[in-house]
Amino acid sequence: MSSPITVGVIANPASGRDIRRLTSHASVFPTSEKANMVVRLLAGLGVLGVDRVLALRDRTGVAALLLRALDTHTTVGEPQRWPQVDFIEQPITDSVTDTHAGVAAMIRAGVRLIAVLGGDGTHRAVAAHCGDVPLLTLSTGTNNAFPDLREATVAGLAGALVASGAVPAEVALTRNKRLVVRCVAGPNRGREEIALVDVCVSRQRFVGARAVSEPADIETLFLTFAAPDGIGLSSIGGAWAPVERTASHGLHLCFARPGESGVPLVAPIAPGRVERITMRTCERFEVGVWTPLHTEHGTLAFDGEREIELERDDRYEISLDWHGPLTVDVERTLRYSASHQLMREAALAPALASGAMAAVNG
Repeated sequence: MSSPITVGVIANPASGRDIRRLTSHASVFPTSEKANMVVRLLAGLGVLGVDRVLALRDRTGVAALLLRALDTHTTVGEPQRWPQVDFIEQPITDSVTDTHAGVAAMIRAGVRLIAVLGGDGTHRAVAAHCGDVPLLTLSTGTNNAFPDLREATVAGLAGALVASGAVPAEVALTRNKRLVVRCVAGPNRGREEIALVDVCVSRQRFVGARAVSEPADIETLFLTFAAPDGIGLSSIGGAWAPVERTASHGLHLCFARPGESGVPLVAPIAPGRVERITMRTCERFEVGVWTPLHTEHGTLAFDGEREIELERDDRYEISLDWHGPLTVDVERTLRYSASHQLMREAALAPALASGAMAAVNG
């Protein structure tokens, strides 16, 4: 007997509710909508053959609302098939540790896909541990450059086609770039971090509330890609020299201090905040080249969040590579499905199964 088709779901309960809502005009992403998105995701996954979903518990109510929806679905006797949902038993720390441990447990359980509901930071946390298990990205964060903003039902259909193997991996999946930062000398020697969109050397000395919110604090910026219609720090590169996700290079930008000369730009660094920043240089950042980070103080931010306070003797370097996560290209997957009439086959399958059962009972 073949093993059940299993998909993991990571819904970050904290995404869309961070400090940046106090410094911008971003909308809050409520817990109820996250739970509803998971329910809609289940509908798409279930109808195309996913048998089981593994999810995480939380203290904010996402899991509780999901359990209520599952009970209602069972009690009412909805004809639409949903996967069986199981919750991973692990301690709840209300930190990124929950995501790291949850992804590791999902990998051990043999998930074929992980659907991620969150922002850039959530996807970065999942990507650090998912290996070659592909991600189905759904945006529920603040400055979302990496995940897709799309309807969860549609994403669920595409995810099921990938998890079941109905659409070949070479069609459905895209390999992403990433930035790798490592400490090569000093008290933190050996520490390594990744980013999926941007690494910023900030002039702010302390991590504090984490968000990089003031243009004057940005000293250096490295980008994997820079969309001209993006939001967040990557929009600065997009305003000057857009770079596609599929491009063979990234960007390395340096910025002037207040009063220094350079090229003035405006960019939407946060929802509702279009800020002026002065750029000194902008260069291609090539794959495989380790570049020193020239700074003796400040903080390092990964995908918009400050995480490392630089110490005097620390020496860091950064590189760009193609070892980022695999992600589902929803549009390409569904286009392949249409050209091969996979939805027609899925619609016929229940009828054929019912006919076979009637013949056996007869």
